[in-house]
Amino acid sequence: MVTQAVLVFLALVLVLLLVLLLVSTYNGLVRKRGAVDSAWAQVDVQLKHRHELVPDLVETVRGYAAHEWQALEAVLATRSRAAGAQSRAERAVAETTLSGALRNLFEVAESHPGLKADQNFAELREELATTENRIASSRQHHDDAVLIYNNVIQMVPANIVAGVTGFARREYFRAPDEEGGRVRARSRQ
Repeated sequence: MVTQAVLVFLALVLVLLLVLLLVSTYNGLVRKRGAVDSAWAQVDVQLKHRHELVPDLVETVRGYAAHEWQALEAVLATRSRAAGAQSRAERAVAETTLSGALRNLFEVAESHPGLKADQNFAELREELATTENRIASSRQHHDDAVLIYNNVIQMVPANIVAGVTGFARREYFRAPDEEGGRVRARSRQ
């Protein structure tokens, strides 16, 4: 009789420990998913700030180099595509393209001494450089959080809890031509 009571007690303790493990695992997954979402929000804030700076930059350059309409239009068009991108993968491609268009615009600006000397242009250029650094930092933080989250949902017992409760892999904020966080060199044809 005592033995049966001990077995029932041990069974209850085992069930309680299993429930605690499942709850703890679920809560850990929720925290890690929240960290990914929070990191993405920081990236998004920096990207939106860059988008806000672009029209002022284009107008400043247009005042000195209106004949460079292709570079100006490329920046505005890529900004629109970036702002309208739906998925993180689309957004990564669009934002990488916008970065390239901005670099091209700054190259155009280099050939206009009056523009280089313009105080508004210098301030915008500095603000964009600072924003680019913040984007890079936020993006790294996001991708680190995604790495941790994606790893955890593949490990036992979290993979079981994740599968049952609908936790899915998250996307890194990388353009398709990026590998391991570095942009691969593109061959020129």
